[in-house]
Amino acid sequence: MKLAVVLVNYNGKQYNEACIKSLLKQRGSHETKIIIADNGSQDDSMQIIRERFGEDSRIETIFLEDNYGFSYANNVGIRRANEWGADHVVLLNNDTEACEDLLTALLACADRHPNSVIAPKIYYSDKRDVLWSAGGEVSPLVCKARHIGLDQKDTGQFDKERRIGFATGCCLLLPRAVIDKAGLLDERFFLYYEDTEYCLRLREMGIDIWYCPQARLYHKVGASSKGADSPLCAYYIARNWLLCNRLHLRGRYPVFLFYYAINRTVCCALWMLRGKPALVRATWRGICDHGKRKYGRAEK
Repeated sequence: MKLAVVLVNYNGKQYNEACIKSLLKQRGSHETKIIIADNGSQDDSMQIIRERFGEDSRIETIFLEDNYGFSYANNVGIRRANEWGADHVVLLNNDTEACEDLLTALLACADRHPNSVIAPKIYYSDKRDVLWSAGGEVSPLVCKARHIGLDQKDTGQFDKERRIGFATGCCLLLPRAVIDKAGLLDERFFLYYEDTEYCLRLREMGIDIWYCPQARLYHKVGASSKGADSPLCAYYIARNWLLCNRLHLRGRYPVFLFYYAINRTVCCALWMLRGKPALVRATWRGICDHGKRKYGRAEK
Protein backbone atom coordinates (compact mmCIF):
# COMPACT_ATOMS: atom_id res chain seq x y z
CA MET A 1 0.00 0.00 0.00
CA LYS A 2 1.49 3.32 -1.10
CA LEU A 3 0.30 6.50 0.60
CA ALA A 4 1.35 10.03 -0.38
CA VAL A 5 0.86 13.01 1.92
CA VAL A 6 0.73 16.36 0.12
CA LEU A 7 1.74 19.46 2.07
CA VAL A 8 1.48 22.95 0.61
CA ASN A 9 4.03 25.40 1.95
CA TYR A 10 3.89 29.17 1.69
CA ASN A 11 6.25 30.98 4.06
CA GLY A 12 5.50 28.31 6.64
CA LYS A 13 8.79 27.89 8.46
CA GLN A 14 7.08 28.20 11.85
CA TYR A 15 4.80 25.25 11.03
CA ASN A 16 6.60 22.79 8.78
CA GLU A 17 8.96 21.09 11.19
CA ALA A 18 6.33 20.01 13.72
CA CYS A 19 4.06 18.74 10.93
CA ILE A 20 6.79 16.79 9.12
CA LYS A 21 8.15 15.26 12.33
CA SER A 22 4.66 14.07 13.27
CA LEU A 23 4.32 12.40 9.84
CA LEU A 24 7.71 10.72 10.08
CA LYS A 25 6.63 9.16 13.40
CA GLN A 26 3.57 7.51 11.87
CA ARG A 27 3.06 3.82 12.55
CA GLY A 28 1.87 1.30 9.99
CA SER A 29 3.04 -1.03 7.23
CA HIS A 30 2.15 1.29 4.36
CA GLU A 31 4.88 2.95 2.27
CA THR A 32 4.73 6.71 2.74
CA LYS A 33 5.96 9.62 0.67
CA ILE A 34 5.67 13.22 1.87
CA ILE A 35 5.37 15.61 -1.07
CA ILE A 36 5.92 19.28 -0.20
CA ALA A 37 4.72 21.71 -2.88
CA ASP A 38 6.19 25.14 -2.19
CA ASN A 39 4.11 28.06 -3.43
CA GLY A 40 6.97 30.46 -4.17
CA SER A 41 7.83 31.09 -0.52
CA GLN A 42 9.82 34.24 0.27
CA ASP A 43 11.15 33.04 3.63
CA ASP A 44 13.80 30.37 4.21
CA SER A 45 11.28 27.65 5.00
CA MET A 46 12.36 25.32 2.20
CA GLN A 47 16.04 25.79 3.00
CA ILE A 48 15.28 24.73 6.58
CA ILE A 49 13.44 21.64 5.30
CA ARG A 50 16.44 20.69 3.15
CA GLU A 51 18.82 21.18 6.07
CA ARG A 52 16.77 19.16 8.56
CA PHE A 53 15.14 16.52 6.38
CA GLY A 54 17.17 16.49 3.17
CA GLU A 55 18.60 13.03 3.79
CA ASP A 56 15.20 11.40 4.28
CA SER A 57 14.12 9.58 1.12
CA ARG A 58 10.49 9.72 2.20
CA ILE A 59 10.39 13.47 1.58
CA GLU A 60 10.17 15.05 -1.87
CA THR A 61 10.02 18.78 -2.57
CA ILE A 62 8.49 20.64 -5.52
CA PHE A 63 9.31 24.31 -6.06
CA LEU A 64 6.75 26.55 -7.77
CA GLU A 65 7.95 29.90 -9.05
CA ASP A 66 5.10 31.91 -7.54
CA ASN A 67 2.16 31.63 -5.14
CA TYR A 68 -0.44 29.94 -7.32
CA GLY A 69 -2.84 29.14 -4.49
CA PHE A 70 -3.88 26.24 -2.31
CA SER A 71 -5.74 24.32 -5.02
CA TYR A 72 -3.02 24.62 -7.66
CA ALA A 73 -0.22 23.52 -5.34
CA ASN A 74 -2.27 20.59 -4.03
CA ASN A 75 -3.02 19.54 -7.60
CA VAL A 76 0.70 19.58 -8.42
CA GLY A 77 1.26 17.33 -5.40
CA ILE A 78 -1.57 14.99 -6.37
CA ARG A 79 -0.19 14.60 -9.89
CA ARG A 80 3.23 13.75 -8.48
CA ALA A 81 1.64 11.25 -6.09
CA ASN A 82 -0.10 9.60 -9.03
CA GLU A 83 3.22 9.38 -10.92
CA TRP A 84 4.73 7.70 -7.85
CA GLY A 85 1.89 5.17 -7.92
CA ALA A 86 0.09 6.18 -4.72
CA ASP A 87 -2.99 4.14 -3.85
CA HIS A 88 -4.20 6.95 -1.57
CA VAL A 89 -3.38 10.64 -1.28
CA VAL A 90 -3.78 12.66 1.92
CA LEU A 91 -4.11 16.41 1.51
CA LEU A 92 -2.84 17.94 4.75
CA ASN A 93 -2.31 21.49 5.94
CA ASN A 94 1.25 22.13 7.05
CA ASP A 95 -0.02 23.99 10.14
CA THR A 96 -1.06 20.68 11.72
CA GLU A 97 0.41 17.94 13.89
CA ALA A 98 -0.71 14.35 13.42
CA CYS A 99 -1.23 11.82 16.16
CA GLU A 100 1.06 8.86 15.54
CA ASP A 101 -1.73 6.63 14.24
CA LEU A 102 -3.45 9.21 12.01
CA LEU A 103 -2.54 7.64 8.67
CA THR A 104 -3.15 4.07 9.85
CA ALA A 105 -6.61 5.04 11.13
CA LEU A 106 -7.49 6.85 7.89
CA LEU A 107 -6.43 3.85 5.81
CA ALA A 108 -8.38 1.44 8.03
CA CYS A 109 -11.50 3.56 7.55
CA ALA A 110 -10.85 3.65 3.80
CA ASP A 111 -10.73 -0.16 3.80
CA ARG A 112 -14.13 -0.26 5.52
CA HIS A 113 -15.59 2.23 3.04
CA PRO A 114 -13.97 1.65 -0.36
CA ASN A 115 -13.90 4.48 -2.91
CA SER A 116 -14.91 7.04 -0.30
CA VAL A 117 -13.21 10.19 0.98
CA ILE A 118 -12.13 10.02 4.64
CA ALA A 119 -11.84 12.89 7.14
CA PRO A 120 -10.34 12.80 10.68
CA LYS A 121 -11.30 14.32 14.02
CA ILE A 122 -9.51 17.67 14.30
CA TYR A 123 -8.66 19.56 17.49
CA TYR A 124 -7.31 23.03 18.10
CA SER A 125 -3.54 22.86 18.46
CA ASP A 126 -3.50 25.14 21.50
CA LYS A 127 -6.57 23.54 23.15
CA ARG A 128 -6.02 19.86 22.62
CA ASP A 129 -9.26 18.66 24.16
CA VAL A 130 -11.41 21.14 22.19
CA LEU A 131 -12.77 20.20 18.77
CA TRP A 132 -12.39 22.24 15.61
CA SER A 133 -14.05 19.68 13.35
CA ALA A 134 -15.75 16.34 13.85
CA GLY A 135 -16.80 16.20 10.23
CA GLY A 136 -19.11 18.73 8.64
CA GLU A 137 -22.28 19.46 6.75
CA VAL A 138 -23.34 21.84 3.99
CA SER A 139 -26.68 23.62 4.32
CA PRO A 140 -28.87 22.64 1.35
CA LEU A 141 -30.29 26.08 0.57
CA VAL A 142 -27.22 28.33 0.64
CA CYS A 143 -24.39 25.75 0.58
CA LYS A 144 -22.74 27.14 3.68
CA ALA A 145 -20.33 24.65 5.24
CA ARG A 146 -20.21 24.17 8.99
CA HIS A 147 -17.98 22.11 11.24
CA ILE A 148 -19.73 19.61 13.49
CA GLY A 149 -18.60 19.89 17.12
CA LEU A 150 -16.91 23.28 16.64
CA ASP A 151 -15.50 24.65 19.92
CA GLN A 152 -16.92 21.76 21.95
CA LYS A 153 -14.82 19.92 24.51
CA ASP A 154 -14.35 16.36 23.36
CA THR A 155 -16.09 13.99 25.76
CA GLY A 156 -16.61 11.21 23.21
CA GLN A 157 -19.85 12.67 21.84
CA PHE A 158 -18.50 12.41 18.27
CA ASP A 159 -16.83 9.01 18.43
CA LYS A 160 -19.16 7.30 15.97
CA GLU A 161 -17.95 6.71 12.42
CA ARG A 162 -20.51 8.12 10.00
CA ARG A 163 -21.20 9.62 6.57
CA ILE A 164 -20.90 13.39 6.44
CA GLY A 165 -21.75 16.05 3.88
CA PHE A 166 -18.57 18.11 4.13
CA ALA A 167 -14.93 17.53 4.99
CA THR A 168 -12.47 20.35 5.44
CA GLY A 169 -9.49 20.55 3.11
CA CYS A 170 -7.29 20.73 6.22
CA CYS A 171 -7.05 16.92 5.98
CA LEU A 172 -8.61 14.64 3.38
CA LEU A 173 -7.77 11.09 2.38
CA LEU A 174 -8.51 10.55 -1.31
CA PRO A 175 -8.33 7.06 -2.84
CA ARG A 176 -6.83 6.92 -6.33
CA ALA A 177 -10.20 5.79 -7.71
CA VAL A 178 -11.90 8.92 -6.34
CA ILE A 179 -9.28 11.20 -7.87
CA ASP A 180 -9.65 9.45 -11.21
CA LYS A 181 -13.44 9.90 -11.11
CA ALA A 182 -13.91 13.33 -9.50
CA GLY A 183 -10.78 15.06 -10.75
CA LEU A 184 -8.65 17.64 -8.98
CA LEU A 185 -9.41 20.76 -6.96
CA ASP A 186 -10.81 23.77 -8.83
CA GLU A 187 -7.91 26.20 -9.17
CA ARG A 188 -10.12 29.26 -9.60
CA PHE A 189 -10.72 29.38 -5.84
CA PHE A 190 -7.07 30.02 -4.86
CA LEU A 191 -7.97 30.02 -1.15
CA TYR A 192 -11.24 29.13 0.64
CA TYR A 193 -14.28 27.21 -0.63
CA GLU A 194 -12.23 24.83 -2.79
CA ASP A 195 -13.02 22.08 -0.25
CA THR A 196 -16.73 22.95 -0.18
CA GLU A 197 -16.91 22.84 -3.96
CA TYR A 198 -15.05 19.54 -4.06
CA CYS A 199 -17.38 17.96 -1.50
CA LEU A 200 -20.44 19.12 -3.44
CA ARG A 201 -18.91 17.64 -6.58
CA LEU A 202 -18.26 14.34 -4.80
CA ARG A 203 -21.84 14.12 -3.56
CA GLU A 204 -23.24 14.87 -7.02
CA MET A 205 -21.15 11.97 -8.33
CA GLY A 206 -22.40 9.61 -5.61
CA ILE A 207 -19.07 9.46 -3.76
CA ASP A 208 -19.42 9.16 0.02
CA ILE A 209 -17.48 11.18 2.59
CA TRP A 210 -16.82 9.43 5.91
CA TYR A 211 -15.78 10.87 9.26
CA CYS A 212 -13.21 8.74 11.09
CA PRO A 213 -12.99 9.62 14.81
CA GLN A 214 -10.08 7.24 15.40
CA ALA A 215 -7.88 9.46 13.21
CA ARG A 216 -6.85 12.54 15.22
CA LEU A 217 -5.15 15.74 14.17
CA TYR A 218 -4.23 19.09 15.78
CA HIS A 219 -4.64 22.29 13.75
CA LYS A 220 -3.26 25.82 14.14
CA VAL A 221 -6.46 27.44 12.88
CA GLY A 222 -6.21 30.46 10.59
CA ALA A 223 -2.50 30.24 9.83
CA SER A 224 -2.87 30.39 6.05
CA SER A 225 -4.96 33.57 6.03
CA LYS A 226 -3.52 35.41 9.04
CA GLY A 227 -6.73 34.74 10.93
CA ALA A 228 -10.39 34.69 9.95
CA ASP A 229 -10.94 38.40 10.64
CA SER A 230 -8.69 39.70 7.86
CA PRO A 231 -9.20 41.46 4.51
CA LEU A 232 -7.68 38.42 2.77
CA CYS A 233 -10.29 36.14 4.29
CA ALA A 234 -13.14 38.59 3.62
CA TYR A 235 -12.20 38.92 -0.05
CA TYR A 236 -11.93 35.22 -0.85
CA ILE A 237 -15.06 34.26 1.07
CA ALA A 238 -17.11 36.99 -0.62
CA ARG A 239 -15.92 35.95 -4.08
CA ASN A 240 -15.61 32.20 -3.74
CA TRP A 241 -18.93 31.61 -1.99
CA LEU A 242 -20.59 33.12 -5.05
CA LEU A 243 -18.51 31.00 -7.42
CA CYS A 244 -19.14 27.76 -5.52
CA ASN A 245 -22.89 28.24 -5.47
CA ARG A 246 -23.08 29.39 -9.08
CA LEU A 247 -21.52 26.05 -9.99
CA HIS A 248 -23.78 23.85 -7.85
CA LEU A 249 -27.07 25.50 -6.84
CA ARG A 250 -28.49 25.89 -10.33
CA GLY A 251 -32.19 26.79 -9.95
CA ARG A 252 -31.78 27.71 -6.29
CA TYR A 253 -29.05 30.25 -7.04
CA PRO A 254 -31.39 33.31 -7.07
CA VAL A 255 -32.66 32.37 -3.59
CA PHE A 256 -29.08 32.13 -2.40
CA LEU A 257 -28.28 35.58 -3.83
CA PHE A 258 -31.04 37.09 -1.69
CA TYR A 259 -29.59 35.44 1.42
CA TYR A 260 -26.05 36.38 0.41
CA ALA A 261 -26.96 40.06 0.04
CA ILE A 262 -28.45 40.16 3.54
CA ASN A 263 -25.59 38.15 5.06
CA ARG A 264 -22.79 40.28 3.60
CA THR A 265 -24.65 43.54 4.34
CA VAL A 266 -24.95 42.60 8.00
CA CYS A 267 -21.28 41.59 8.15
CA CYS A 268 -20.18 44.85 6.55
CA ALA A 269 -22.34 46.90 8.92
CA LEU A 270 -20.79 45.14 11.91
CA TRP A 271 -17.29 45.64 10.55
CA MET A 272 -17.93 49.36 10.12
CA LEU A 273 -19.19 49.62 13.69
CA ARG A 274 -16.01 47.88 14.84
CA GLY A 275 -13.84 50.27 12.87
CA LYS A 276 -12.71 47.77 10.23
CA PRO A 277 -13.51 49.36 6.86
CA ALA A 278 -10.75 47.33 5.17
CA LEU A 279 -12.92 44.22 5.53
CA VAL A 280 -15.82 46.02 3.85
CA ARG A 281 -13.62 47.13 0.95
CA ALA A 282 -12.24 43.60 0.56
CA THR A 283 -15.76 42.15 0.48
CA TRP A 284 -16.91 44.59 -2.19
CA ARG A 285 -13.79 43.85 -4.25
CA GLY A 286 -14.52 40.12 -4.03
CA ILE A 287 -18.09 40.64 -5.22
CA CYS A 288 -16.94 42.80 -8.12
CA ASP A 289 -14.27 40.32 -9.16
CA HIS A 290 -16.83 37.53 -9.21
CA GLY A 291 -19.02 39.68 -11.45
CA LYS A 292 -16.06 40.14 -13.80
CA ARG A 293 -15.23 36.41 -13.55
CA LYS A 294 -11.81 37.31 -12.16
CA TYR A 295 -10.64 34.35 -10.11
CA GLY A 296 -7.37 32.92 -8.89
CA ARG A 297 -5.04 35.12 -6.87
CA ALA A 298 -6.41 38.49 -5.80
CA GLU A 299 -4.73 41.49 -7.34
CA LYS A 300 -2.90 43.72 -4.87
